[in-house]
Amino acid sequence: MNQHSPATASPFRQPKAVWAVAFACVVSFMGIGLVDPILPALSHQLHASPSQVSLLFTSYLLVTAVAMLITNMVSSRIGPKRTLIVGLAIIVVFAALAGTSDSIGGIVGFRAGWGLGNALFIATSLAVIVASASGGFGGAIILYETALGIGIAVGPLLGGTLGGISWRGPFYGVSVLMFIALVATVTLVPKTPKPAERTSVIAPLAALRHRGLLIMSLTAVLYNWGFFTMLGYAPYPMELNEHKLGLVFTGWGLLVAIFSVAVAPRLQRRFGTAKTLYANLFLLGVVMTVIAAFTDSPTTVIVAVIVCGAFIGINNTLTTQAVMTVAPVPRPVASASYGFVRFIGGGLAPFVAGKLADHYNIHVPFYLGAATFILAIFVLATGHRLLTDAENAAEEAASGAAAEPVGEIVTVGRIGEANGNRPVVVAVDGGPSTAAVTAEAAERAARLHAPLELLHVHEIAIVGEDAVDRESYDQARARVQAALDDLAARGIAASGHVLRSVADHGHAGSLIAKHANAVGAQLVAIGAPSHGDVAHLLDGSASRRLVEEAGCEVLVVPPGSGSATGVPSHPSGSELRSRDGF
Repeated sequence: MNQHSPATASPFRQPKAVWAVAFACVVSFMGIGLVDPILPALSHQLHASPSQVSLLFTSYLLVTAVAMLITNMVSSRIGPKRTLIVGLAIIVVFAALAGTSDSIGGIVGFRAGWGLGNALFIATSLAVIVASASGGFGGAIILYETALGIGIAVGPLLGGTLGGISWRGPFYGVSVLMFIALVATVTLVPKTPKPAERTSVIAPLAALRHRGLLIMSLTAVLYNWGFFTMLGYAPYPMELNEHKLGLVFTGWGLLVAIFSVAVAPRLQRRFGTAKTLYANLFLLGVVMTVIAAFTDSPTTVIVAVIVCGAFIGINNTLTTQAVMTVAPVPRPVASASYGFVRFIGGGLAPFVAGKLADHYNIHVPFYLGAATFILAIFVLATGHRLLTDAENAAEEAASGAAAEPVGEIVTVGRIGEANGNRPVVVAVDGGPSTAAVTAEAAERAARLHAPLELLHVHEIAIVGEDAVDRESYDQARARVQAALDDLAARGIAASGHVLRSVADHGHAGSLIAKHANAVGAQLVAIGAPSHGDVAHLLDGSASRRLVEEAGCEVLVVPPGSGSATGVPSHPSGSELRSRDGF
């Protein structure tokens, strides 16, 4: 932006309610690797075999899997905030009870209750952050991604630190931290409205009749089998104490977070989802084979586990994105179906791994894990055409073609008659720049004797293994209709469209550029990013991607430009950019 542009809002300047939920998210994501550093200690001090200790994962994940079937039903009846509170309260109680237990069986049972609470929490936390955030959709996603990265990376470190004092420490630590988050959520988060439609408990199961969703879910079962075999059994051959195990899995967690948030979207754009997943699953199989062959070398296992974090981060993001791309059902239903199936694989894997290690040797579970990664490639390949067709449909939609359900471009309305000239396209998102950018685009269109096209991208963001709608489809249409009504009141001819996108926020810029190129736009107008420089580091800026890919000049209008009444004017902070001048 030029020197006249106003400072953009930071995604970290949020209401207290958002910080309360974000803090809870950090603690929740800590749970992914929190118990790994204390697994050998639990085995030794409670006189339990590794296969018995592995049931901590099995009970937690199997209950989470089943609970995924009811989370949307519960949330649609009592509302997201109450669902969040119930989930947090359950985690507080069962994490504390796990810390008080004196037997491995008791801990396993209390971990099952913990899994129920976690399912309710993860099903609603991202949606509550998006609904409450003041930094816009992009700012909310950045904040959630930050919580994801901190939680995954710090969880093993906290587990190792507290576990070095006592194996009970990590359980009590989570209970205390979640209690703080619970109090903050109750007191700071405003009441959230219930969804307009209630979700049936059988809807996630019925959705598995769709071949694309079933194939992606089965792929996730096999992937999670290998993943949780590594997570549940790799600590034993490392022969490290709690502190050092915590450091190892902190390195693993850092790579999971970095590659999930920053690397996976870039690989997807360059190579496509299917090709990236094929290569990634193959490399996971190679790394797991190395662990299996060299379990007698602690150094080899340590390095392999840390490296594995990069591939796990990529797979988590792209598998979730693939599910949302091919699923012909509402996002909450698709997410619940996918979560139900994949967590079953994650829950069974540690249990089976323990039995195989007891009956054969510790090499066998890792070889089986490597085989499941490779088998996942073949299962995914059976749905290759479904996935690539869905991706192509999204790309074609940006060029004006029709597609269902992702990538669909829908004309909301049209006022006045087009004159046959090349149009001016204006992207509207309901943010602080909307009035100014629409007014400026209308004036430019009048000067160029060009028809005006309003385009609003209905985004579904993928964050780690979760997905969230920026708004409902009806809300997206309403935004466009409101802008059309405003233009009609001022006698300005225009057409309005909604385009759906499943990807990072920057992908919306690519779709706008493709649509503009397809219709031969003379100019594209867009509001300046409202979520600060952090988004650029994550390649999440729609305006940047638009400028890079559009075949015409791009007008970037900062918030607050133009007159208060919406009459077209010349915003002093606006910039006219092209690819050569960016």
